[in-house]
Amino acid sequence: MINSSNSHQPLFWGCFIALIATAFGFIIRAMIIDDWAMDFQLSETEKGTLLGVGLWPFAISIVVFSLIIDRIGYRNAMIFGLACHVVSAVITISAKSYEMLYLGTFIVALGNGTVEAYINPVVSTLFHQDKTKWLNRLHAGWPGGFVLGGILIMAMGANVSWQVKVGLILIPTIAYGILLWNKKFPISERVAAGVSYIEMLKEVGILGALIINALVFIEIGKAFDMHIGIVIGLIVAATGAFGYYTRSLGQPLFVFLLFVMMLLATTELGVDSWITELMGPEFVELGIDAGWILVYTAAIMMVLRFFAGPIVHRLSPLGLLAVCSLIAAIGLFYLSTATGIAILLAATLYAIGKSFFWPTMLGVVAERFPKGGALTLNAVGGVGMLAVGIVGASLLGFFQDKNIDQNVLLYDQANNTTIHQSYMTSPKSSFFGDYMTFDQTALTQATPEEKTIIQGIQDQSKKDTLSTAAILPVIMLVCFVALVLYFRSKGGYEAVKI
Repeated sequence: MINSSNSHQPLFWGCFIALIATAFGFIIRAMIIDDWAMDFQLSETEKGTLLGVGLWPFAISIVVFSLIIDRIGYRNAMIFGLACHVVSAVITISAKSYEMLYLGTFIVALGNGTVEAYINPVVSTLFHQDKTKWLNRLHAGWPGGFVLGGILIMAMGANVSWQVKVGLILIPTIAYGILLWNKKFPISERVAAGVSYIEMLKEVGILGALIINALVFIEIGKAFDMHIGIVIGLIVAATGAFGYYTRSLGQPLFVFLLFVMMLLATTELGVDSWITELMGPEFVELGIDAGWILVYTAAIMMVLRFFAGPIVHRLSPLGLLAVCSLIAAIGLFYLSTATGIAILLAATLYAIGKSFFWPTMLGVVAERFPKGGALTLNAVGGVGMLAVGIVGASLLGFFQDKNIDQNVLLYDQANNTTIHQSYMTSPKSSFFGDYMTFDQTALTQATPEEKTIIQGIQDQSKKDTLSTAAILPVIMLVCFVALVLYFRSKGGYEAVKI
């Protein structure tokens, strides 16, 4: 095992910059998607597909590499991820069609997942005596990439081609390639301790495998328009084979943390994916580009994650997660009501709350399930990313549609109007239930006065969605407090040693 001495800092910083590269891939795609739509005449469905393909290959590669990474080695995983980042940039920059954009995005997502598959266990092994602190520092690279990439792209402005902006990912890619190329990677904590491969799989067990397989195959089914019967068959087959091989239900706490991770990821990444649209109207009134709220909150997260160590030692990882859940809930409630400059204060609270979520959850898993090695550590991250794509973003969209429906009805009742009857769609079905929203075709016939009213209702409904989303960190608060009390009854939270 390796101690946290200065001699290992170059390896840490290489992993850190590799995570910055993955963040560049996300922020660049999000900020140039409209340029792609114009140049390639993309439909809204095609735009959504390009944004979505950045997600499920990530989850697949992080899970697959976690199963084999101790056998192929961290260095080979690093080389594969590096190659994906370079190849995807070349393909995307030279793209002449939607299909080439899709291929380039698919490859960068594979690279992103591979990067996460090796950097988490590498840092967890390097700093095995202080995992949560160093995983927080490592994952400061994610918001750091958002800050750097977002500022660079906004500074370039609309006159710089999207091809040049895509090329920005090569900056951190070349940097981490140089830093990591000749480095000696450590042997994982699990392998060094002599924990067998089957023991690692048993930590996940059939229940954990069911959650992971369900999310993976549902996302693949969506991507390739598979029949639901085929998707269910794949889930049952993969989970059954895993269960037969391991003959273990899995660690109950690990399975519970997988469920909580879905809420956590939606609170952090799901809300982030909507925040510019939800808060856009307020920022327009302030004369500020709504994109700056992502850069601002990401900067707060980056700084706080670097200084997580003393806070973790004072509160314990689970205590920190409970406190952060409370702060995030307050921040989201405040964002739903704040106006003017008060929005910055509300955004600050939300940013502080979500700062420690992801890396501290990884820290808890790394500390409590060291026998699970790379698999348990990275499966949590993969489940989080998949939950955002499959459930999180859609759930927040459902919340918004339901709020629109309710607010239109309330307005009609208060003002004796018939907006709901005239401009709402027939009931539509979704996984979360039935909903109604504005009929865009019917809205073309609305009077200027009605359009003003409808715009006001839409803006208010967007803010109401944030208060609805605050339910998620409230549920998390209950879960983490329950875990704190559970461990206190057992003598206190401690990292498991192997």
